[in-house]
Formats: sequence, structure tokens, C-alpha cells
Amino acid sequence: MVLGKVKSLTISFDCLNDSNVPVYSSGDTVSGRVSLEVTGEIRVKSLKIHARGHAKVRWTESRNAGSNTAYTQNYTEEVEYFNHKDILIGHERDDDNSEEGLHTIHSGRHEYAFSFELPQTPLATSFEGRHGSVRYWVKAELHRPWFLPVKLKKEFTVFEHIDINTPSLLSPQAGTKEKTLCCWFCTSGPISLSAKIERKGYTPGESIQIFAEIENCSSRVVVPKAAIYQTQAFYAKGKMKEVKQLVANLRGESLSSGKTETWNGKQLKIPPVSPSILDCSIIRVEYSLMVYVDIPGAMDLFLNLPLVIGTIPLHPFGSRTSSVSSQCSMNMNWLGLPLPERPEAPPSYAEVVTEEQRQSSLAPLGACDDFERALPGPLFAYIQEFRFLPPPLYSEIDPNPDQPTDDRPSCPSR
Repeated sequence: MVLGKVKSLTISFDCLNDSNVPVYSSGDTVSGRVSLEVTGEIRVKSLKIHARGHAKVRWTESRNAGSNTAYTQNYTEEVEYFNHKDILIGHERDDDNSEEGLHTIHSGRHEYAFSFELPQTPLATSFEGRHGSVRYWVKAELHRPWFLPVKLKKEFTVFEHIDINTPSLLSPQAGTKEKTLCCWFCTSGPISLSAKIERKGYTPGESIQIFAEIENCSSRVVVPKAAIYQTQAFYAKGKMKEVKQLVANLRGESLSSGKTETWNGKQLKIPPVSPSILDCSIIRVEYSLMVYVDIPGAMDLFLNLPLVIGTIPLHPFGSRTSSVSSQCSMNMNWLGLPLPERPEAPPSYAEVVTEEQRQSSLAPLGACDDFERALPGPLFAYIQEFRFLPPPLYSEIDPNPDQPTDDRPSCPSR
């Protein structure tokens, strides 16, 4: 009898997106197929899959233990997110070479489906860093008697989504700093920097609009600049290892003494980068926008504005709201102009709902008969009666105040 051979062992995922790239999130079902192609006939003990997701950190440091003595200290840490095993063919035990319980696979190509669910708890986004990584993979193992196992591992990507359409990520970020240069007993005028961006959250591919004002009252020629930095932090055994990388930057015009430069929405595009990782206990990936003034012969004057790189882009409604609020604050507060004292009144009820619509709404609706029978009579009558009643008239003054008020405007909540 001529024994067959394993020609190929492959893993493929059932992708849910148009790009055919296996990308998943917490709670998703990961499914796919293990394909086995053989020439001739083979006998198999088992075909298994092993799926795992984990974050791992590792780095080394040299230590001195006295004169002419040194050693290396290893720092490692690991967090497991899930560990799933399944048997597609055969049984669990593979430690013997007995002929019992073997499965015969004939010549040709064979496919075996697999499926498992990712945990509902938050998962860290897939990441490859200098001292650590977050990886998710599926491994297939084919066991045969008297042969070494055939193994294959294939990774897939997990995104822990960050929606930038949240109030904390839509809030503007701003700062102001000033620096005075000294040289022996001579003191020059200050260099001042003010900068502001529309929001804290962005997605890759977007451009950050930078509003800034740089005033140079010193005797030196300075250059305003801006840069996006990624900071990778790794934690193990109570220690931290940090890596800072430049992502993107831009340069303004040189400013001589007594000159001022204003950036009215200078754009800095975010390249394709990994999203922020904020919920992993051993790896953090954070971003910041640094707006700074390059001062020759002295420490730079800089502002750090925190950023969060998300995965869910800005919705049109959120964009309109953010744009209106940010533009209003930038165009008025930034330039020192007063805000409008009285807001414009909303449209009247009659402009939105006509009398004919209101009367017709009070008539019984045939399509809602089943719904009406399912509800208590008084409750359904209440819903029908008040469905199109006009709201209270708009007024900026309470006609029935509970207590006296003064004319001072209220401070918005912080």
C-alpha cells in the first residue's frame, strides 16, 4: 500500500467586509474553513484548531551587581483575552501511535468549517510595538500516526472600536504658554504661543485644523511648528518602558523679532496609524498634538494637546454640531468678540403642524386596531389625544417663576 501525502493545509476566514480582510470586534463570531489537500489516501488521528488572543510585553535591561559584575534583567508580562480549542476530526489524545480510531481521508481537497465567538468583554486592538504586541490567531494541527504534526497559524485583526462621536472626544482642546529668554544680565521680551483644535477625537485620514497665534518679542528668529506623536507604554513587574514616535509634522514661517503669525485652521493630516489603546493593563498607545516654537540656542516653547485616534468616524450630525460650536467659539471667543445675548426663537407650532394634520390625527387609525386592543383603553386614548398637541409657547422669561432671579446670565456647566 502506497501512503498518501499532505500537499497543503490552509486556513481561510469568512470575512464580513468588502475588503476581504478578516477584521472583528468583541462579541463577533469568527468563522472559516480549514482546507486539507492530500495526494493518495492518508489516515488521520485528529485535525484540531486552537484560537487564542493575548497581549504580551517583553524587554531586557542590564544591571550592575558590583565591580566587574553585570547581569540582564528580563521584564515580561502577558494578558490572555480568550483561549478556544476545537476538534474537527478525530479525538483528543494524540500521544500514541495506535491504529485504533483512525480516520481515512481520500485523495483530493477537503474543507472543515470552524466557528467560535469572541468574548463580549472589551478586547485590546491588534498591535505590534517595539516591546510588546496584541495578537489574535487561529492554529490548525493535523496529527497522523508515525508522523510529525503538520501545523499552520494564521492571524486575524481585532478592533476595539472607539467612537469619536462622544462629548468628551468632541470637546475643543486649547492651551497658552509664554517664555522669556535670558542671557547673562540681558533679558529679551517674551515669546507667546496660543493654540486650539476643534476636538480631541479623530480617525486616520482626517486633517486636524490648528488655530494658533505665535508672537515673538524676543531678539531671536524662531520657527513655529506642529507634530503628531504616538507614545507606546509597556508595563511589566512594576516597571514601564516608553517609546515615542513621530507620526506627522508641519513647519510654519520663520518669525523675526517683533513679528506675529496666526494659523487660521492650518491642516495636519493624520496618516494610517493604529487606533489608541486605552483599556489594556500592560500596553497603552496614546497620541498627542504638539504645537511648539523652535528657538535656536534655547529650550523650545511647546503645548501638548491630547488626541484619541478612533475607529468610528465623525457622523454628519456630529460634524455639523461640532463645527458650529467650534467655529462659533473660535470666531468669537478666540478673537474676543461677544457672543449673541439673545438666541433666535424656534419656529411656531403652526409652521410645523397644520390644523388639518392635527384634526386628522385625532381620528381613529384603522392600522392601529390591534395595537389599540392590546393597550388599556384610557392609555390609548391619552396617547391619541396628546399626539399632536402644540408645545408650550417659546419664551426666554419664565411666566411663573418659583423664586426671584437676577439678570445675570447663568454659567454653563463645566
